[in-house]
This record gives sequence, structure tokens and C-alpha cells, in this order.
Amino acid sequence: MSKNPVLIEFATSLGTPVDFMGFIAAASTVPGMLISLPAASLSDIVGRRKVLLFSTFVFASAPFLYLFVTEWWQLILVRFYHGFATAVFVPVTEAIIAERFPMKRGERISLFSSATAVGRAAAPFLGGYILYLTNYGYSTLYLAVGIAGVSAFVLTFLLFTEKKSPKADTTNPKQAQKMVHGWQTLARDRHVLTVSFVQASHYYVFGAVEFFLVGYLSEVARMDPLTIGIIMGSQVVALIAARPIMGAVSDRIGRRIPIVLGSIGACIMVLLMPFSTQVPLLMFLSVGYGVSFAMVVSSTSPLICELAPPELVGTSLGFLNTTMDVGQTAGPIISGFVLALSFQYSILFFSLSLLLVVSGIVFVSQRTTRTKKQAAANL
Repeated sequence: MSKNPVLIEFATSLGTPVDFMGFIAAASTVPGMLISLPAASLSDIVGRRKVLLFSTFVFASAPFLYLFVTEWWQLILVRFYHGFATAVFVPVTEAIIAERFPMKRGERISLFSSATAVGRAAAPFLGGYILYLTNYGYSTLYLAVGIAGVSAFVLTFLLFTEKKSPKADTTNPKQAQKMVHGWQTLARDRHVLTVSFVQASHYYVFGAVEFFLVGYLSEVARMDPLTIGIIMGSQVVALIAARPIMGAVSDRIGRRIPIVLGSIGACIMVLLMPFSTQVPLLMFLSVGYGVSFAMVVSSTSPLICELAPPELVGTSLGFLNTTMDVGQTAGPIISGFVLALSFQYSILFFSLSLLLVVSGIVFVSQRTTRTKKQAAANL
């Protein structure tokens, strides 16, 4: 809610130069690339609770800093600080779920992801309503965000406990060496690298489709904003609804089949998108892509937990989230250059489907999987 729909309006009211609007939008995503892996690794060493409390403290404190912003460059700094909350929270929480539900990782991690997606989907409606009631009262909106953040911190502090909380001296050089050694272990594991490449590829495509499909529907298909919203919204709903279901399926039949089938489905749906201007067909392709994407990402997180050593579960998820952030950030940027050079959405979407083909071939060729028995033995 601190981002959509208030951010661009707030930034404009501060007199932000157009050239720097992108920096304000991207400031909160940078920490994901910088801190997700170290934070998740730290949780392997000092325990999940301490790191999770840090994350929720940022959630609780950051919204109140917006109240003191008077210059546009200050907004960039606050957005950067706020970005640490999600960057730390997501991989550490996924590690907690993976450890507590070892035989239902796919279902439970996917359920968590869908819950966060529901929150993100609801935020623009609630935020827009607050702005409407207060006649663009930015302070009121950020106070509401602050109340939500404080609630999250209090709930984490009071309710979340660990059975075993490691006692580690973070100032000890050996602890830093242990962390770096964990990164090196994952970086040398071709199976982990393969799953991370698949994750990065799919989020690269997702980030590009999320942005440029709107442009295609508006410029080429000549659709009105309501129709565009319905088509794009149906994709989000399909993703939210399908993720826990596909996660449960992957728990039962393994990770390999959902990832392969999801990659094939996503490739076909993306390839066909720029060749239709009919609402029913585009709706089908949008929903089909959302389900296919859900098949893949509901399996990658639990799979990487099963591939990594038990003591590196948090590190592996941090590694995966870092590649996800890199892919989702790079997708719209590189795709923008592809569109600028080709002037055709068909070539842009072909390039995206080609990447999915490549990542699928790499995944199949590496035989990156674990049987249910092997996964249980790795706990």
C-alpha cells in the first residue's frame, strides 16, 4: 500500500524530476538483490527469529519515515530502507515453513506466497480508498501502513518461537567464513544453479509480460482500461488460486513434472499473446499463463530446499530469491530494448518464449530433481 497507488502521486507532489521517477520506483527492489542471500544465510547461523524480528521492525518503522519526507531524494532513501523488510522477510519465512512442513513444502510455501499476493492485490484498493476519503492525505495513508507494520512486529515478537535458537557470535570471523562457505557450496552445485536459472528466467518473463502485455492490449488490440484490467487481473487471480494447488501436486508427484509442464505451458501462452486481439482468447492465454507460471514457481522453492544441505536451507532460499529479483528487474529493462529495436510485440514475446524454452531444456538436461524418499533422507 505504500507503493500503489500512492507512490507516484506522492513523488510528483515533491517535484521529483521525471528522469528520477524510475529510481524511486526501483529503490525498494534493490535490497532484494543485495540482502536476501546474506540475511537468509545469517538466519541459518543465528536463528530465524532474530532475523525475522529485524525484518518486521523495518516493516514497523519505515512507514513513519515517509511522514518526514520533504524532498524527493529523501523518498528514495526511505524506499531503499523499506525494501529491506520484504528482502529479508520472504526467504527467511520460506525457510521456516520448509523446516516445519518438510513433506508439504510445496503446498505450504505456495500458500504463503498466495497470501502475500492477496495482500498486494488488496493494497491498491484500500490505499486508493484512503486517498479518496482524505483528498490525497498521504500522511493518513502512511499512518495506516505504519499500524499494519507495527501489528506485524508485535505478532512476530509475541507468537513466533523457535525450538532451537542457535547461539552464534556474529563477530567471530569463523561465522563469516561459514556463511561464505555456504555460498560457495551452492555456487558450485550445478543442480542448485539450474533451479536458480529456471526461477530467474520465469520471473524475467513474468516481469516483462506484466508490463508489456498492457502496452500490447492498449496500443495494438485497442482495448479500454477496464478490459485491460480484467485480462491482467485474471492472470493474477489464476496465479494466486493455482499456486497452493500446484504446490500440493508437486508434493505428491515430485517437482520435475510441474516445472517441465509449466515451462511448456508458459512458453506457448506467451508466444501466442501478440497474435490475438480477441478478448476471450486473450483472457484464456492470460489465465493459462498464470496457471503455468504457478506450476513452476510452486516447485522451485521446495526443490532447492531438497537439493541443498539441511544446514543451508535458509541460504538456498536466499540464493533463489536473489536470482528471482535479478530476473524480475532485468525482464522489463532488457525487453524494453528488444521492443525499441524491433518495433514489434511479436518479436518481443517470441524472445520471452525462447528464454523459457532454453531454461526448460537446461532443467531437463540436468535431471535436477529429488525423489520423495531422497527428499525425506535430506531432512
